[in-house]
Amino acid sequence: MSAPLNKELREKHGVRSIPIRKDDEVMITRGSNKGREAKVTSVYRLKYLVHLERVSREKSNGQSVPIGVHPSKCVITKLKLDKDRENILDRMKKGREIKRKTMGKET
Repeated sequence: MSAPLNKELREKHGVRSIPIRKDDEVMITRGSNKGREAKVTSVYRLKYLVHLERVSREKSNGQSVPIGVHPSKCVITKLKLDKDRENILDRMKKGREIKRKTMGKET
């Protein structure tokens, strides 16, 4: 379940998208909540949705329920980086650089 990175992160890490995870900060780009920035509270892999902080609706009994947002309709604005995630970014970046070099030689 990947989500695109914003322009600053895309230039910094050399990667277009990355799998979304809890504690990432995202901005919603589509739907009625467009433009809202929030933190990911849970990743619902079965339904292919993410639940975000402060993005919820009230049920008829007054209880608040999180609204699910598809990860492709969000843009990651801040990554929660740890060693594993940095390794993934490095691996993806190296693969893209190798691909660019080999493409340049063929043409």
